[in-house]
Amino acid sequence: QVQLVESGGGLVQPGGSLRVSCAASGFTFSRYPMSWYRQAPGKEREFVADVHSDDGYTNVADSVKGRFTISRDNIKNTVYLQMNSLKPEDTAVYYCKVVILNRAYWGQGTQVTVSS
Repeated sequence: QVQLVESGGGLVQPGGSLRVSCAASGFTFSRYPMSWYRQAPGKEREFVADVHSDDGYTNVADSVKGRFTISRDNIKNTVYLQMNSLKPEDTAVYYCKVVILNRAYWGQGTQVTVSS
């Protein structure tokens, strides 16, 4: 079965960096685009970034452009989100997502808290 397991979240000070990871299993990882979303308390889940399966093309939300970078390792079946220059408003649960045959699969999420 499809499984997505996020890790790497934690508490970081404003201006700091963090890298979160999503380990995938149960499907042919290299064939599918992968995405990161986040959900802050009291807000809807929002798109953060995605990466294509074939050419590695990436797309990031305007709110994190220039600060966040998405990448993937098709050998390790893992997608990463490198987050730099973190702000308190980046505090959220971060989720990875894959869509297979029009069905969305989500991980359990990893908490990122940006606070001094």
